[in-house]
Amino acid sequence: MSNLMSSSLFKNQTVKPAFWFVVLGSALWGVDPLFRKLLLEHLTSTQITLLEHVLLVLFMSPVMWKHRQQLKLLKLRHLGALLFVSWGGSALATVLFTQGLASGDLNSVLLLQKLQPLFAILMARWLLKEHLPRSFGGLFLVAILGTYLLTFGWQLPFSNMSEVLQAGSLMSIGAAILWGGSTVMGRYLLGTVNYETVTSLRFMLALPLLLAMTLTERQIWSLPGEAGGLALMGVNLLLHALLPGLLSLLLYYKGLSRIKASYATLAELSFPMVGVLINMAVFRQVITIPQIVGFILIWAALLLISRQQEQKAGAPADLPQAVALSVVDGGQPSRRVV
Repeated sequence: MSNLMSSSLFKNQTVKPAFWFVVLGSALWGVDPLFRKLLLEHLTSTQITLLEHVLLVLFMSPVMWKHRQQLKLLKLRHLGALLFVSWGGSALATVLFTQGLASGDLNSVLLLQKLQPLFAILMARWLLKEHLPRSFGGLFLVAILGTYLLTFGWQLPFSNMSEVLQAGSLMSIGAAILWGGSTVMGRYLLGTVNYETVTSLRFMLALPLLLAMTLTERQIWSLPGEAGGLALMGVNLLLHALLPGLLSLLLYYKGLSRIKASYATLAELSFPMVGVLINMAVFRQVITIPQIVGFILIWAALLLISRQQEQKAGAPADLPQAVALSVVDGGQPSRRVV
């Protein structure tokens, strides 16, 4: 009986903040420009990402060593998921989206990238067999509308379909599929290993690819000549690695381990919300009425989704699951999606 009560209590306590861990982790991605702007004055985007991952691997190596026994749990299909997350979601998606912005219509590329949550939900339904409540569809539409208003306001992003059917737009769709798939693959991995291991392996496996990309780029490393400038750049790089890099992903995967990938992909919309706030507060860009409306719509959708998670955690339907935990797992909470 004590096992049953402790399992149920554990679940109720952890499910509630899990959604907001994903929200907070995604929001930290929005502070990226604060550090990247100075770094881009001296380094390319690939060089910055490579140096960032070198630091992250150094930080996470002791953590990976501590959890090294979990590597025995990984099979070939898990390695494929890890490569999808570390190579596809981190490196290739960024390259596709950047090239799409350079070669296609800006608005069309941005619009098609907003399909990322849709791809994530479809893949979660297909690969993870996730079932969603009927109200989720309405919340999804509200969140997507809010994201649209944040990006385009009241205006249409293009005047005819020929602007959409371009190479840049196809690259944007490819990036959206990779980013959406990374959420699903991350959730799949968290069913086997803990979030610290997933975070560590994501950084470690991405390092060889980033090194190859940097060498292929053949760009000169332009570092500041003065000691003060070099120190300032080092501090920026360190903060960039720790905040929108390490801390964001630790929070993100910690939350993702307790919620469905479909919910997580909407929680990620805190990223563009914070981006708008950063542009307004730091870079003095004027926030428009449509952006305010979009901000409110996304925030309302996140609050309602969070309430759904809390209601589900406290529902009587949890009782049979707690019994299953007590019998099958010896009273230890499982890592199943709630």
